[in-house]
Amino acid sequence: MGNVVLNCHSCGAQTRLLPGQKIGRADTCSQCDVDMHCCRNCRFFDPGRNNQCSEPQAEWVAVKDGSNFCDYFEPRTTIDLVNRTSSTPENARKNFDSLFKKR
Repeated sequence: MGNVVLNCHSCGAQTRLLPGQKIGRADTCSQCDVDMHCCRNCRFFDPGRNNQCSEPQAEWVAVKDGSNFCDYFEPRTTIDLVNRTSSTPENARKNFDSLFKKR
């Protein structure tokens, strides 16, 4: 299974999140130092909706890429399925072949 990651809205850098981990209001991206607790990193952010938010009870936030106090913030996470420890073609081929070996 892959890692749960939050991709920075500004530079795309991945931040690995542990189960139940929260993004704090003061947290910033390790690569570009922009705020992580902001509308653009929230799963409810939707530029096509009223207030650019799909959460109907959320209050208007003027600055979408700055830190805010929104109680409905949930990080827009993805699952990183890439196994970065065996990135060589030889290891990939070896792992693939091992799937079909008789035991």
